[in-house]
Amino acid sequence: MAVLLNFGHDIWIAGGPNVAVAGFHYPTRMAVVRLADGSLFVWSPVRLTEELRAATDALGHVRHIVAPNSLHHLFLAEWKRAYPAAVLHAPPGLRKRRRDIAFDADLADGASLDWVGQIDQVVMRGNLITSEVVFFHLVSGTVLFTDLLQQIPAELVSGWRATIAKLDLMVGPEPSVPRKFRIAFTNRRAARAALQRVLAWPAEKVLMAHGTPVEQDAPAFLRRAFAWLAG
Repeated sequence: MAVLLNFGHDIWIAGGPNVAVAGFHYPTRMAVVRLADGSLFVWSPVRLTEELRAATDALGHVRHIVAPNSLHHLFLAEWKRAYPAAVLHAPPGLRKRRRDIAFDADLADGASLDWVGQIDQVVMRGNLITSEVVFFHLVSGTVLFTDLLQQIPAELVSGWRATIAKLDLMVGPEPSVPRKFRIAFTNRRAARAALQRVLAWPAEKVLMAHGTPVEQDAPAFLRRAFAWLAG
């Protein structure tokens, strides 16, 4: 089975090892986008194995390594060591959290000049847990979420953690915004402004780091997932 699976035109995905947080085991996923100049945009990188590095190198040269929020930083250093010439992009809040990592650029609202016209982005602000940068890969029609949408396989949780996961909306028939993230949106006006930009994208698919990708009726799915915020 291929390490990197094609997810659309010029976009590939790879699964990584489960990551444990407070005893909850999260499946992980990253994406690689090939830009118009042939260089690669690596989103939310998972653990870098020899096989993953070989598969990535076969697609092009890594030019951008992107952490989408301040919670996704575990494997950044090893990717930067492997690709020292790549630009390491920090989301809001991560520079302070990981002072040991030398970031090269900061993510903000609106696309970087390096990928403008190919990948759009917006920062979902107003959340006490993290400010997540949501991306949209235009040519494949893919919206990339990190932690704001999740769907943990039920078999990964048991006992009281299964109850917590159910109450938090982490397990369900489709990915959803965990309840803890909903509560943490203390500035809903800012969040709604960002959401309107997300909903305006001509989405065809929705990809997330922890959950089953949505490959049909993406606009309807996004409206359902964020109906609690849009109303």
